[in-house]
Amino acid sequence: MNQPLPTPASPLKIGTRGSPLALAQAHETRARLGAAFDLPAEAFEIVVIKTTGDDRALIDADRPLKEIGNKGLFTKEIEEALLDGSIDIAVHSMKDMPVEQPEGLLLDCYLPREDVRDAFVTVDGKAFSELPGGGVVGTSSLRRKAQLLFRRPDLKVVEFRGNVQTRMRKLSEGVAEATFLACAGLNRLGMDIPRVAIAAEEMLPAVAQGAIGIERRADDPRTKRMLEAIHDVSTGQRLAAERAFLAALDGSCETPIAGLALLEGDEIWLRGEILRPDGSECLVDSARAPVAQGAALGRELAERLLERAGPGFFEFRG
Repeated sequence: MNQPLPTPASPLKIGTRGSPLALAQAHETRARLGAAFDLPAEAFEIVVIKTTGDDRALIDADRPLKEIGNKGLFTKEIEEALLDGSIDIAVHSMKDMPVEQPEGLLLDCYLPREDVRDAFVTVDGKAFSELPGGGVVGTSSLRRKAQLLFRRPDLKVVEFRGNVQTRMRKLSEGVAEATFLACAGLNRLGMDIPRVAIAAEEMLPAVAQGAIGIERRADDPRTKRMLEAIHDVSTGQRLAAERAFLAALDGSCETPIAGLALLEGDEIWLRGEILRPDGSECLVDSARAPVAQGAALGRELAERLLERAGPGFFEFRG
């Protein structure tokens, strides 16, 4: 028997981080669920949960993520709330998500994917190619840092953390001349800031960039039924390949990895890239397979790249 749908008196609780982008993603989730089941906004409650990665002092100090922890920095406290029943679902940026979920939790609902590209951002709208030698670029992403140094070893990279608003403030204060942001986040926030989108052919994005994932308890049939109504199948197919690729490579915050899957008819095309953290070497590969074999394709592509890389590839060169 189906359980009753949420009501204003007994709302479905949506857990999220408190950044403007995280809240925008939670509101999108609420809107899609409301539309799918003809429910008012009051039938949902958005619950803000502060995670370790949101510590203001660590952000302002531009502490590197690898010094604080790994990808679980942005999910641990939210998943604990999901497990103890404080919330019913958790909304995540998929590029922040570990490839494995805690026992009892499932991640099998994805919203339609946004623009996957990175944006090169300066206060005056310069393109990447216009940045002079010796220019300072801020990023907290090891992937972006390695990709940047591989293409432009003449540039200096500094640690640069915070949400979009914080990073734009740091640019205006001269902490760096430029930074990278995900086009998806800027689009979801409706932010009109100077930026130049970088084609995936020039700079492969992070695995799952632009995708929103919704996590639930495995033993919650009502939530399962509701999330099935808003799940985007094509995004799920693409992420199955990308996240299998990431899992086979390690995928911690200390390994520069990029990957992007595209659907082409009944096939899936996966491109992958691994880099040395100092940007001194970059290995790329791609492969195709039937859509249903996306996860196997991801593992196969990862194995090919690891074989080419050899042991110690992800270690910094002295």
